[in-house]
Amino acid sequence: MTDTAIPSLNPPQVVPRAEHGISRKDISPNALRVLYRLRDGGFQGYLVGGAVRDLLAGGHPKDFDVATDATPEQVKHLFRNCRLIGRRFRLAHVVYGREIIEVATFRANSSNDTDDRETDDGGRLLRDNVYGSIEDDAVRRDFTANALYYTVEDFSVRDYVGGYADVRDRVLRLIGDPVERYREDPVRMLRAARLSAKLGFSIAPEAAEPIPELAGLLSSAPPARLFDECLKMFLAGHAEKSFLVLEQLGLMPALFPETAKALATNRSGALRSMLLQALRNTDARIAQDKPVTPAFLFAALLWPAYCRELALLQAQGVDSTVAQQRAADRVTLHQAQRIALPRRFSLPMQEIWLLQTRFTQRVRKRVFRLLAHPRFRAAFDFLELRASAAPDVAEDLAFWREAQAQAPEQLASRLSPKTLPHGAHDEVDGEPGDAGDDDRGPRRRPRRRRRKPAGGSPE
Repeated sequence: MTDTAIPSLNPPQVVPRAEHGISRKDISPNALRVLYRLRDGGFQGYLVGGAVRDLLAGGHPKDFDVATDATPEQVKHLFRNCRLIGRRFRLAHVVYGREIIEVATFRANSSNDTDDRETDDGGRLLRDNVYGSIEDDAVRRDFTANALYYTVEDFSVRDYVGGYADVRDRVLRLIGDPVERYREDPVRMLRAARLSAKLGFSIAPEAAEPIPELAGLLSSAPPARLFDECLKMFLAGHAEKSFLVLEQLGLMPALFPETAKALATNRSGALRSMLLQALRNTDARIAQDKPVTPAFLFAALLWPAYCRELALLQAQGVDSTVAQQRAADRVTLHQAQRIALPRRFSLPMQEIWLLQTRFTQRVRKRVFRLLAHPRFRAAFDFLELRASAAPDVAEDLAFWREAQAQAPEQLASRLSPKTLPHGAHDEVDGEPGDAGDDDRGPRRRPRRRRRKPAGGSPE
């Protein structure tokens, strides 16, 4: 960020305790411990960022970050339960059991070339460990709403860039020139979408306007960082809103290129309807404190891409079973180039997809084998999801819902050893040993004749 992009600073607005409404009872006791320890050590310490923003907006923050004029090494000297992390931004993590209070030293806004600041040719910030004052730190932050500082000195909120008014007006406004700030860190575009969805804030027009044109810059962001950002967007209770904002800002093709292409070519809109229902279900589970898994989430997000790739392969005459696996592998591989999806999530995701064709089968042995599959429940939930947008799946859904409720003997009596509905073929499953299942039980191997030992005893 160049000096020309830095807004001129007026004296800070000090919002007294009586006006802002933030109470210490809503702040993590461990965060307060850090603030008081810094003060007692002769350093400045402020609660900063999303915690202050959310408290002012009436939310309940889960994470509490602290900004200070102490260097990371000085913070480590104050806290025995501290570890230093990071290269791009040197940070101190003060650990209290499962809670981590992140402590960052005030960043400077100078654009001088130093060993502690590094950018690439496109202006993306690679390393920034130039320390400065609280005023410097305020203009280094992304949005005005995130540049508010709460202090335990007098329990006031300090505002250097107009963030207090923007939180009150529920608007996200970038500090400095939006184009330059997005080039400096393209993930800020995703943060704008996520915070807008999470908080119900509008995005200031000057901050929203450049996003569609600059969305391609996300290809330069680390895939692991994009994966973390996706989890924050889609597994925090506002997944559907996040998706709609991503669509509105033109960010879907940059984040999920093949899904975006599949949705654009799906004339019926069924794939989009199914995806939105999946995101609504995810939000509902989070609201009810039920577990959610990235594997199922990404199975839904990438299902349109999988369906499109599968259709292309089948149109080329590729065998159905081969096409399914090849489509799953291709979609996973291509998406991993943009978002680093760990194998512990990508493999279950593929299993959920590949099990869908087995729900059309009624061979007795295969029905019981599928019911016993470790991924059956997730695959069945996905079948339910498909049924919300595809009525032709309703018959299969009804059968498998009843199958789970019936005793094995009762279910077996309903099944024919060889009958398959919908004209399905016996080899559709493609599993070794499945072809020709006729429920006659395992075949006995012919007994091997014992060989007489060499030089055996005469008869």
